[in-house]
Amino acid sequence: MIELKNITKAYERVTPLNNVSTVINDGDVIAVIGPSGCGKSTLLRMINLLERPTSGKIFVDGTDITAPGYKEYEIGRKIGMVFQSFNLFGHLTALENIMIPQMDLLGKSKQEAYDRAMQLLHSVGMDSRALQYPHMLSGGQKQRVAIARTLALDPEVILFDEPTSALDPTMVGEVQTVIRELAKTGITMMIVTHEMKFAREISSRVFFMEEGGIYEDGTPEQIFENPQKTLTRRFIRGLKVFDTVIDKKNYDFIGVMTDIEQYGQKIRIEKKAVYVLQSIFEELCQQILLKHNPDYKIRFAVEYSEKDDKLKVIVSYNGDLFDPENTDNVISLSILKSRITTLKYAQSPDSAFRNMVFIDI
Repeated sequence: MIELKNITKAYERVTPLNNVSTVINDGDVIAVIGPSGCGKSTLLRMINLLERPTSGKIFVDGTDITAPGYKEYEIGRKIGMVFQSFNLFGHLTALENIMIPQMDLLGKSKQEAYDRAMQLLHSVGMDSRALQYPHMLSGGQKQRVAIARTLALDPEVILFDEPTSALDPTMVGEVQTVIRELAKTGITMMIVTHEMKFAREISSRVFFMEEGGIYEDGTPEQIFENPQKTLTRRFIRGLKVFDTVIDKKNYDFIGVMTDIEQYGQKIRIEKKAVYVLQSIFEELCQQILLKHNPDYKIRFAVEYSEKDDKLKVIVSYNGDLFDPENTDNVISLSILKSRITTLKYAQSPDSAFRNMVFIDI
């Protein structure tokens, strides 16, 4: 079992991981997904001490591997890593790339290392290429050798850092097949990937990373079919988002209208749809909500799905509970309803924005 307690990794200008805590159970196959730069690879590099956390602790089977004096090479015997760039030694054959680490790190004899290397090369479909050098292999073949080399050290956990991102699309499948077979063995794995279909098929658990940590943790069914959090849903569904917050009385109304227009141009929706978005903002936010309570802090968000060619507006606000359909401003409410399909009010558990209005156009 691996336990992360309050892990933070801070660089001079960016903090990719901020106070991250989680438990990785034996046998978990975890797909790590999220937008570029959200800390996915950094998380893996913390776990096998390729980088040390700025603060916090990491426990592997109860041992604090971040404690002073702990030797990095010791964790290498328990946790293996497969990189996107293969990292094979160019002057060694595929066979030698797998044999030598066994002899150097595990103290195996040459014959023992040879037998194990050939067994692993066979398991990844590379035994016929045993005597070839890396420059003679395709990207997919190199990655399969790299996986075999990692397995040769008999790790308890394997970390895959975007193992197919450097491959030609025609070679991705052969590496994914090897990883799928590994997942069936019960070995603990974490896989950073941008391949959503692959992530869903192979994992027993999914980490969606955003905002400096594990933003949502759930089963593949939950994350891909019914994500519980806003940023997860937007990422999974490939939504293009406009988001603005009104938190002062004298905000720039014209500026918001201009921003909505520019958003519409960027996602290439019809001018009529842009006008409807602007109208929703004016009638709901300006004429109904702020007239009811000038101190409301309002978040106005638009989500556009290219797949469905649909627009959705989500307006959330703090303060007293108020359903806009109960407004005294019947004219603005009538204008608003005439330009949308549905309007639904709900109370939110989020203390910062207690009220939510969902609008379909």
